[in-house]
Amino acid sequence: MTSVRVDKHDGNEAAETSSEGYERGLGPRQVQMIAIGGAIGVGLFLGAGANIAKAGPSLILMYALAGVVIFFIMRALGELLLYRPVSGSFAEYSREFLGPFFGYVTGWTYWLMWIVTGMAELTAAAIYINYWFPSVPQWVTALVFLVVLYIANLISVKLFGEIEFWFSMVKVTALVGMIVIGLGVLTFGFSAAGDTAQVSNLWAFDGFFPKGIGSSLMTLQGVMFAYLAVELVGVTAGESENPEKTLPKAINSLPWRIALFYVGALTVILCVVKWTEFAPGVSPFVAAFAKIGIPAGAAIVNFVVLTAALSSCNSGMYSTGRMLRDLASNGEAPKALGKLAASKTPAIGITVSVALMGIGVLLNYIVPEKAFGYVTSVATAAGIWTWMMILISHIRYRRAVEAGRLPASSFPAPGGTVCSWIALAFLVFVTGLIAYDKDSRISLYVGAGWAIALAIGWFVIKGNKPQAADAPAREYADIAK
Repeated sequence: MTSVRVDKHDGNEAAETSSEGYERGLGPRQVQMIAIGGAIGVGLFLGAGANIAKAGPSLILMYALAGVVIFFIMRALGELLLYRPVSGSFAEYSREFLGPFFGYVTGWTYWLMWIVTGMAELTAAAIYINYWFPSVPQWVTALVFLVVLYIANLISVKLFGEIEFWFSMVKVTALVGMIVIGLGVLTFGFSAAGDTAQVSNLWAFDGFFPKGIGSSLMTLQGVMFAYLAVELVGVTAGESENPEKTLPKAINSLPWRIALFYVGALTVILCVVKWTEFAPGVSPFVAAFAKIGIPAGAAIVNFVVLTAALSSCNSGMYSTGRMLRDLASNGEAPKALGKLAASKTPAIGITVSVALMGIGVLLNYIVPEKAFGYVTSVATAAGIWTWMMILISHIRYRRAVEAGRLPASSFPAPGGTVCSWIALAFLVFVTGLIAYDKDSRISLYVGAGWAIALAIGWFVIKGNKPQAADAPAREYADIAK
């Protein structure tokens, strides 16, 4: 299963089926778009509005700073992926280099991240549909989306990839269109925004840091949430055609994606519209379209944000099913979750995850709007844990390579472990910001409760299957002998 290593030096063991039994049905086109789509989500389309109000134009710098760190994380993950491309990805690497307990915690924590994100995105998608069909009950829309995406994930990984491809295409097209229109307004001065659109808007209103550097740094937790799911390309490793070519291309394209879609789009928007005109709860893209005077601008952005929400939910179903199967194959989840359907999809794992996401349909009745802000902070904390495990695993892997215990990857991270240490320190700093902020601090309380639940589960596993809890990862143990 996931613990069987496929070494690229051994030849092409399986052109269409991975060593884990998955179908390698994700082509280069789909992997590239999954990687692009993972970096463009609701956090950018909606969350940026509140962060602009907090930090002003300096938010551009925060996205750029966080983007550099995300690239360090992804290059560390890329080196591990080309050493051993498996669907379990970071959970498997945590298990191999840090021990089975950390693989267990990472797998279940990443699963939790997508479950709570899926709940929030389902409700968000239903709200966006209400823009056009206010008479349709919110829970009905959420349920329809849940069922449709669930069926698509059961059919085949190719269908998942194709859906994600077109979701990403919508988001990319919208952002590129916004940038082109904004540059046109700046250059030629057309539209209602033409008279006030100018580059000096970036510093003309109380400077580049209008609320102070401290307020700018406090937006980093929201900025990091916007980057969640960029690591999803790692989960696709076990189902990608020719991962040795597709994965490096997808990861190396990350800098220009961040520069264009985050830094570029926000820079253009803040040049066209004064930062003082943005408010929390309002998409900066909606505000920019309204200022420029584009017909149906709000409806266009609403459709794009709907796409982003459904894309996130679709990715959640895909990744949670694979994580549960990886956990089951290592004795850290019920054995039934490790079974593959005839379509070579982890149908049982997907079904269990979707059933829990379905709680989000019921929560439409009882959860106040602020609770979904808590959900995003919980997802951010879970994402930070995952990124930390990637970095620490990379550092441990490099040590093993230098000691001659493991073969070198064909895709080494630039700077070796130095960049991983820098990224790790940055994530610790962001965790401190989360602890400092009273609104997001609840995620750490939830994290503490989750840690207690995982610890109890680990003792149960250790009691029932001591060999699974005590033994290091099999492949690493064999090499280390």
